[in-house]
Amino acid sequence: MSAILTGAYGRLKALSTNLLSNDYIVGLLNLGGVNEVAEALARTWYGEDIEALATLYRPPELIEVALNRHLARLNALSVSLASYHSRGPVRAYLAKWDLYNIELLLAAKAQGRTVGETESFFVSSRNLPVSETGANIPFGELRALLQQPDIESIANYLVKYGYGATLLQELPRYRESQDLGIFSTALSKSYFARLMWELRFLRGDEGPLREYFRAQISKQNLLKTLKALGARVPRDVLGEHLVEEGFLGTQKILESYSTGSLDEILQFFSTWLGSQDVFEDYKKDRNLSNLEVKLDQHVESSYIKALRGNSLSLSTVILFLLFAELERRNIRTVIYGKKNHLAAEDIRRFLVMV
Repeated sequence: MSAILTGAYGRLKALSTNLLSNDYIVGLLNLGGVNEVAEALARTWYGEDIEALATLYRPPELIEVALNRHLARLNALSVSLASYHSRGPVRAYLAKWDLYNIELLLAAKAQGRTVGETESFFVSSRNLPVSETGANIPFGELRALLQQPDIESIANYLVKYGYGATLLQELPRYRESQDLGIFSTALSKSYFARLMWELRFLRGDEGPLREYFRAQISKQNLLKTLKALGARVPRDVLGEHLVEEGFLGTQKILESYSTGSLDEILQFFSTWLGSQDVFEDYKKDRNLSNLEVKLDQHVESSYIKALRGNSLSLSTVILFLLFAELERRNIRTVIYGKKNHLAAEDIRRFLVMV
């Protein structure tokens, strides 16, 4: 490995020391409210972002926008520091934030929400130099997309970013059903197909990453299956929403779904998870949100260990991004829990700690 590349990965390792500890995140629960959380975060590596935005926003929106700006900056930095061979996989991975932003756009347009009601939730490069905008759709373009008159216009606008064709292909089905999930599924399938292709075995260090993303796909398919079971969705409709490349084949998932038995479905998915322990509370309360947290805890804890064991490589970049995203998620859980006056112990149950 060249000295330049070693230095680039070393910079990410050094930046990782700024990540907030689990104890720090839990400590935020003991603060009085979102203003105190903002003050505490201003003394961390979020300080620059909070200071840059403090005249425009107030907590909790200030924290939301600062988190999103900060993550966009880290995303762009990661692309710039990745090796030539790693840059394609990193860009493919970071396309998840384009999908996140596009889904926000489509939901806002469908529900008639304004630019002001939506833009603070974008993970994009607002108020950053052009050199730090990274690989994703720029913030100015997202605002322009919000101002398009309808969903078809948004789809046409997105052609130049590689997403329009997928959306336009699904437009007739959306018009018939008014189900935005049709777009989400199509984008998700395209995303994972591209990501897994980029992670084909070229350099020899892609294996643990492929396993991690296969676990993410399996988790999504499990949650979709349980949601469909609760709503009594026909098998063929569920099949349209499942994503290939997970640990369990989609046809096998549909066979288990056809039994109509929750126990049979959970037993089938436990062949991937290794046990049914994660399902114990769900069997009692049927709470998908709580189950999703438990699944995230299982996936992150199980697969990140393998990524940590890799030498300086593509995994170094993705692992850094995963921890940054997990930090963002946990801080958002804290601030919105406090905004909704939840007790600290209730918020704590929704934190994912690795």
